[in-house]
Amino acid sequence: MDELVAILDAGNRVTGTAPRSVMRRDNLRHAATGVLVRNPAGDIYVHRRTPIKDVYPGRYDFAAGGVVAAGEDPFHAVVRELDEELGISGVELSRLPEGDYADEHTTYHAYLYTCVWDGEIKHQPEEVEWGAWLSPAELVAKLDGSEWSFMPDTAALLGPYVRSLL
Repeated sequence: MDELVAILDAGNRVTGTAPRSVMRRDNLRHAATGVLVRNPAGDIYVHRRTPIKDVYPGRYDFAAGGVVAAGEDPFHAVVRELDEELGISGVELSRLPEGDYADEHTTYHAYLYTCVWDGEIKHQPEEVEWGAWLSPAELVAKLDGSEWSFMPDTAALLGPYVRSLL
């Protein structure tokens, strides 16, 4: 089913809704979430997206998240996406600064968080095909290298935060 997405103006006010397929096709500004997951040792969970994702398929990512549905509170979207993608629930979320991202594939306002998790990770098979814990230094080395292709929005929005952990 083609879910309805809230469409935002430049001031992050909802101006209407559109089916997700139309939002993607026309690169309409919307809201999205991202959660950087760390374990008690400080490592960061990195995963590879499945090849069937509608934007940046097969890329590596270090945030769980997704699109905020029409009428959905952004915080509830954060909680929902974290549970759907990685099977993480009941965790304390710490808010990070919000941000904006735009390129030829996606344009959105980001609600960003981090959390600490020491339980099992359960991938949603339609969204995540692999994952592992990397130290901040290992992740920065992968971001700076050419071997792994990362989500450009996550790298732009959360890369500086990861670098601050070194």
